[in-house]
Amino acid sequence: MTVNRIVNKFEYALFRHRALVILAFLAATVFLLVKATSIKLDAAFTKNIPLKHEYMQTYLRHAQDFGGANNILISLCDESGDIFNANFFDTLRQAHDELLYTSGVDRVQVKSLFSPSTRFVEVVEDGFAGGPVIPADFVADNTGLAKVKENTEKAGIVGRMVADDYSCAMISAQLLEVDPDTGDKLDTIAFAATLEQNIRAKYQSDSVSVHIIGFAKMVGDVADGAKGVLLFFAIAIAVTTIMVFFFCRSVMLTILPIACSLIAVVWQMGLLSVMGFGIDPMSILVPFLVFAIGVSHGVQMINSTGKRVAAGMDAKTAAQASFRKLLVPGGVALLSDTVGFLTLLIIEIGVIRELAITASLGVAVIILTNLILLPVLMSFVRFSQRYKDKVAAPSPTADKIWFALSAFATRKYAAVILLITAALFALGYMQSQQLKIGDLHAGAPALHEDSRYNQDTFLITERYAISVDYLNVMVETIPSACTEHDIMARIDNFQWLMENVEGVQSAVSLASVSKSINAAFNEGNVKWRVLPRNTQSLVQASSRVETSTGLLNADCSVMPVILFLQDHKAETIERVVAAAKKYGAELGDEQTRFMLASGPAGVMAATNEAVSAAQQPMMWYVYGAVIILCLLSFRSLRATISVIVPLYVVSVLATALMTKLQIGLTVSTLPVIALGVGIGVDYGIYILSNMTQMLRDGAPLRQAYFEALKERGSAVLFTGITLAIGVSTWVFSALKFQVDMGILLTFMFIVNMLGAILVLPALAAFLWRKN
Repeated sequence: MTVNRIVNKFEYALFRHRALVILAFLAATVFLLVKATSIKLDAAFTKNIPLKHEYMQTYLRHAQDFGGANNILISLCDESGDIFNANFFDTLRQAHDELLYTSGVDRVQVKSLFSPSTRFVEVVEDGFAGGPVIPADFVADNTGLAKVKENTEKAGIVGRMVADDYSCAMISAQLLEVDPDTGDKLDTIAFAATLEQNIRAKYQSDSVSVHIIGFAKMVGDVADGAKGVLLFFAIAIAVTTIMVFFFCRSVMLTILPIACSLIAVVWQMGLLSVMGFGIDPMSILVPFLVFAIGVSHGVQMINSTGKRVAAGMDAKTAAQASFRKLLVPGGVALLSDTVGFLTLLIIEIGVIRELAITASLGVAVIILTNLILLPVLMSFVRFSQRYKDKVAAPSPTADKIWFALSAFATRKYAAVILLITAALFALGYMQSQQLKIGDLHAGAPALHEDSRYNQDTFLITERYAISVDYLNVMVETIPSACTEHDIMARIDNFQWLMENVEGVQSAVSLASVSKSINAAFNEGNVKWRVLPRNTQSLVQASSRVETSTGLLNADCSVMPVILFLQDHKAETIERVVAAAKKYGAELGDEQTRFMLASGPAGVMAATNEAVSAAQQPMMWYVYGAVIILCLLSFRSLRATISVIVPLYVVSVLATALMTKLQIGLTVSTLPVIALGVGIGVDYGIYILSNMTQMLRDGAPLRQAYFEALKERGSAVLFTGITLAIGVSTWVFSALKFQVDMGILLTFMFIVNMLGAILVLPALAAFLWRKN
């Protein structure tokens, strides 16, 4: 049975039972609307990391002993510039206790000056003396504060728990994956709100400022910024509605595609809820894209139906004819979008996979709402005679524009267009080779530099000696390895080599601490700051280091080397990881392995490598899917080439634009390329579907293209401009990643439209020589 016969049978059944179809859609919409109201923002830490990556396998293997990368840092700063006063220490103690008893915090891992595990050791005449930095009988008077300051200096925590200039003190904590109070996955966004309410709001005052950073806090700030997406969604609906009205000049024809597109969004959100998914802050932009895609296909439908009504058909017959004409090209375009989005599933990062499911689900339901429901609804519309006369009236200006554009289907002008396209492609390709994988700016890339989160990050980085961007290289070896000089010497050598790598601010390990302790056993003489070769002396030096320091596990079979980086820029992480692999391979053996990686920078390194590895396969899968669907639809290699080539050129130019604007390829920007390809293919499919039959019948190419522009040109121009205007408003967003996505999508929507109108006919001029 041919495709046309299937379409005809489906059309007959659909329009024969129009009332039942509308009732079925109404019932499904009400049900899914109820489900959609229960959907929640969902931002778990593990969704944002590639769990199957080798670095993350190391991270997960040792998370219980050394904590994870999902940490929170809270810095309290005294506005006078000196923390040693009674008010500050009272505030610090209360904030420490508040965080300690906050649900979702691993209490064992909460560290500050008030933690019992924060201790000092000193060399005295009788040997060693030590104790908690803040003694049990501490009183915040001049004597007590002076004693704490002295103990702080002895403990060697200045620059880590206390700012270099004594203006701030730090509270750090690790978060649990499961909330012990509820037994459910920790609600990261709710936890961030708790930090704001119970820490910042409660303890910030004129004399003490509070600064909070960490993954959970960053996600909370992103979620707050994402609430502004609702405003952009409302603006997009308003702008699109106005544009649709000016396009069709009918209130009813304006309402129908907008309503059907909104129904698609409701179905998308409802189905996500039914499937047990929430919506991640990174995916919250997808419903807008679904709405925009729905409107673009809806406009094609109302444009086609309106012209048939103006030609003398009644509403039902015109709607049926438009359904027959557009179901296959529209369906192929939407299937291309869906398959393109599904290719993102190859990236083993939860947040991208959920985005792929969210986007593909939304686009798939458009096939139902805008290609099936919309023509059925339009069959009931009563078109006024005024509307028919207006549409039927000749438009000499439009015809002149379309005829002028059709000149690009002649070889004379086509050659010029193709030369310009080739030059742009060559320049874009060279520029795109400089694309960086990862973040290119300091601070959280999802937020603007002037955001409170990034300002807190900059303050902590500036006032403390350690960086918030640290990477742990886990040295996996034999039990009691800290008593083996050869193994400890290799760890020490590795640390020294890494400290001399550009981008590493400082480093610490059990080996370096043991050297300091050994010197302390020898009257503090720096000449003894070495690793003892004698086993008993080495045991004496290393046994003083507790597991709570995070420098060794219980049986001393795993000892991290902690590298504090200057920043988390892509080139810094890449350079440090390459050096760690090189030196680890040189110094390691079967007994002692230098395994990457843990810590926030380790997670970023794994994520960058996962994104880099997925970039090319994703593009091959996207284009492979689009090529197969075009071949099946047009049954023509020439038609497929005409659609794909402009699309690929735009992808390369978009990548070049990213390098020019210093936008790195990250978890948030990688999906944009696939989204742009998926949506951009629609223009070419609609234009070429109108041309191919005429070309098969032997019509001249220019005439075929001219007729396609008369039929579809205005709708293609309209959708390209409308989509671009909608996403261009994102440049005003509070979220940096939304700004980046807005710029890239605006570029891809406009340039893909130009590619379909200019480059597609130019290619056709050389591919259809006989025409």
